[in-house]
Amino acid sequence: MEEDSNSLEYTPTWIVAMVSLIIILLSLFAERGLHKLGKLLMHKKQDALFEALQKLKEELMLLGFISLLLTVGQGVIQRICMPPGLASHMLPCKKHAEGHNHEKYSLQTLNNGRRLLSVGVGSEYCTHKGKVPLLSLEALHQLHIFIFVLAVVHVIFCVTTMILGGARIGQWKHWEDSIKGKSLADAVPTKASHAKHRRSFLKKHAEGDWRKAAVISWMISFFKQFYGSITKSDYIELRYGFIMTHCPRRPNFDFHKYMTRTLEIDFKRVVSISWYLWLFVVLFLLLNVEGWHSYFWLSFLPLILLLLVGAKLEHIIMRMAQEVVDKMSHDEENAVVEPSDKHFWFHSPDIVLYLIHFILFQNSFEIAFFFWIWSTYGFNSCIMEKLGYIVPRLFMG
Repeated sequence: MEEDSNSLEYTPTWIVAMVSLIIILLSLFAERGLHKLGKLLMHKKQDALFEALQKLKEELMLLGFISLLLTVGQGVIQRICMPPGLASHMLPCKKHAEGHNHEKYSLQTLNNGRRLLSVGVGSEYCTHKGKVPLLSLEALHQLHIFIFVLAVVHVIFCVTTMILGGARIGQWKHWEDSIKGKSLADAVPTKASHAKHRRSFLKKHAEGDWRKAAVISWMISFFKQFYGSITKSDYIELRYGFIMTHCPRRPNFDFHKYMTRTLEIDFKRVVSISWYLWLFVVLFLLLNVEGWHSYFWLSFLPLILLLLVGAKLEHIIMRMAQEVVDKMSHDEENAVVEPSDKHFWFHSPDIVLYLIHFILFQNSFEIAFFFWIWSTYGFNSCIMEKLGYIVPRLFMG
């Protein structure tokens, strides 16, 4: 039989050995590469990035376990049968011929030129019982690939965000160097210099009582996030306030290095796909029903959250500036910016970090799903929907 000739029993041993060797070499190369990178980070005392790398390894191990379960359990899954009527509800694409896919299983040619057998023991087993398998062999294979693509795209998004964030903070290093270049006595700006930067900071963020109105302040914060909002005066004032609040005895504290280290610590928290994000994967796959246009509407969610987080962070700076103005009426000399968690939602900065984590993941899901569908079914697939839905989704991403 043709099916038997394709099994491992009738495959030349040199092919089996060659393919196995290539897979083993690629796996060892990846494992050794990650190990060397970990040793390099430990040598440079980049503890936060090392922990982020460990998170990445955990993610790869989880992917490997999911892959193993899908491969080993495919026979069991195919033997799970259900009535044909259940297989016709909540479909991503509308069927043109009812029951066509339930009673006939054949070789299907994909756009990339590969052929996959959609017939298997499970399908024959269920067909004899007048039912259909829970999931076909081809569907299992494609789901397997999608989970892998999703994880890869998410890691790429996280690393890109880390690089862009580091580049943004790196632009402020010359401000720190200009302060550190002074003598120790002048590491904290003099009263005259501090007063100059404070006036610029307050003029930009707190000038005018009308800014205290909640609606006005939020509108200003919303539009400020679209351009370079941090100036040298902002940096120096925030640096000065942080030092005076947390380490007044260390006037030469390297604030820039502290921000870079904090970015690395946050990175290790967003690089992994947490358990609740995997639940979102299940939810998103469930909502992919023909006619609902779920992914089109979901594409707006990360953008809305992103704008909300950006406006909130700008609003926090404005609130801190307004507090300085209020303090100046009582004690102008000691009126400094006081960084505090109380300005965040529910007094918890972690909420902002969770939102950023979700934004990265949701956007990764959108992009990964698009390219997976494109490479698997082609651009004209019914899952892609119409061009009018595709373009806005990509634009939002």
